[in-house]
Order: sequence, then structure tokens, then C-alpha cells
Amino acid sequence: MKFVQLEQVRLAYEDIGRDTDPAFVLIRGLGTQLTDWSDAFIEGLLAQNLRVIRFDNRDVGLSTHFNQPIKPNLKRIASGEDTAPYTAYDMAADVMSLMNALSIERAHIFGISMGGMIAQIIAAKYPLRVLSLCSVMSSSGRSGLPGPSPQAQQALMRESDEASSADEIIKQTAEDMVIFGSPGYPETLQQRLARAGASYARSYDPMGVAYQMAAIVAAGSRIELLNSIAVATTVIHGKEDALIPLACGEDTAKSIANAVMIAVTGMGHNIPDALVPEMLSIVANHIDRVAQPEDSAVKGSTSVKR
Repeated sequence: MKFVQLEQVRLAYEDIGRDTDPAFVLIRGLGTQLTDWSDAFIEGLLAQNLRVIRFDNRDVGLSTHFNQPIKPNLKRIASGEDTAPYTAYDMAADVMSLMNALSIERAHIFGISMGGMIAQIIAAKYPLRVLSLCSVMSSSGRSGLPGPSPQAQQALMRESDEASSADEIIKQTAEDMVIFGSPGYPETLQQRLARAGASYARSYDPMGVAYQMAAIVAAGSRIELLNSIAVATTVIHGKEDALIPLACGEDTAKSIANAVMIAVTGMGHNIPDALVPEMLSIVANHIDRVAQPEDSAVKGSTSVKR
């Protein structure tokens, strides 16, 4: 594990692969850590001759935690009555600062969920630093798009009792993974408990997650930004995503010129090991398209993976 001190935060990161290979920056979603990228996915990217950069966002993992004492009021932030300590734009700037520290001039940006939102901002605000964009299980932030299922909403907003033991928190996290997970690629209880336990042991900070959520709300809609993105873009979304429904990914693709939309059957709001080969194939095709821009698809085109 390596660390870099930026202007506002200290980021924990890993830089894997050859410096001479194209950089592929991975951005995690809400409350998840760099260790949540599966080894199989990382190894598959390296096999495609990519230099893989993964890191902990601020307020999660081993990066800076701001340790705010008061939980943010999301409704007041959304209405403009309150301000968030930072926004997704600040988190995008963190990625740029990390790339600067690693002397990476340009990179492929691959972000999931909240990380997809951050990746969208990067592609729009820093286009000269971006080789391509993959926005995965994410959203445009457009008002009126469908929200989480009732179960997913409940799991997302669930607050742990301060008296809860580590085992209770890990068990609940593993149960929630079923709600967010991919029905076509189910994980065993043992797999879910192992991942939940490892994440808890490395870093557990529900207040940090709350402030990441506030950063998303404060950033608002990204429609105008998406309309300005000119880099090669692939939007990937699970057809069974209970947290951020497929319509959100479709709207993202329609808002970006020449974006390719890939809806994956059986996929929910995660990338389980069983889905990794499919995801690696999508990435390989995406990289090929970047190398041959004349073959780019027309705006809003859709491919459904079965």
C-alpha cells in the first residue's frame, strides 16, 4: 500500500503494472474500498496490458477521514439550505491530483456507481487528461429518474446501532449484499461474509459514508456536463440493478455523444467474480474502440449482453 499527500487529503492507492502501459484508473462507489475490486478483475486488466491504478476515496478505507461529528442533512443540502463539506467535484479533483503525483498524463477512467459520477465529471472537466470513460452502474443525476427499490432504499439508509457488535454489522452487510447483488451471478453466504469481514477489519466509518452521500447530492444533475463529453464512452449497467435502475444508465448514455450503452442481463449493483469475464470482455472491446475511433457507434446506441 502506498500513500500520497494531496492538498486536502492523503490518499491510499496501489499502482500495478508497467509504467509504459496505458493507465486505467478505477474509482469505487459509495463507502467501498480499493480492496473491493476483485483480484480476478485486476489480473484480467493487467493481462490486457493496462497499468491499473486503484485507490480509496476520501472518507473511506485508509485515505483521509474527516471525522465530522454531525450527520449531514441530505434534504437541506439538496434544497441549497445547507452546504456539504465537499462535493463529487472535489473527489474528481482528488483523482487528477493523484494522476499528477504519479506523472500520468492521460488515463482510461472506469468508475462504478458514485465512482461513475466522479468519472463523468473528470471526463467533462479534464478532457485532455482522459483517454476514455467507462461509466458503470451509475446515473446522470437527472431529476425524475427512477430511484432504488424499497428494499435497496432501506438497506442504503440503514443506520447501525452503536451497540451493534462487529459480527452483527458484518452479518447485516452480507445480507444487504443480496439486495444490491446480481441475481444472475449470486454469491454464497461464505463469500459475502468474507468480503464484509475484510472490509470491516480494514476500515469501518459510517459517518464517512454519509458525507460521501452528501457529496453526491451536493453535486446535483450532471446533464450539461454529460452533453459536453467528447471522449470515447461506454456506459455499462445491470438490467437487474435494484439501487440505481437501468433507466439511469440509459439516460447517461443518451446524454453523451457517441456513447455505447451495454445492458447486462443478470447484473445488479456489483461485479461478482462470476461476472468478471464478461466485464473484462466489455473492457477489451471498449479499449479496441478507443484505438479505432472511426468505428465508434452512433449516439445512444445500445448493446444488450445476454
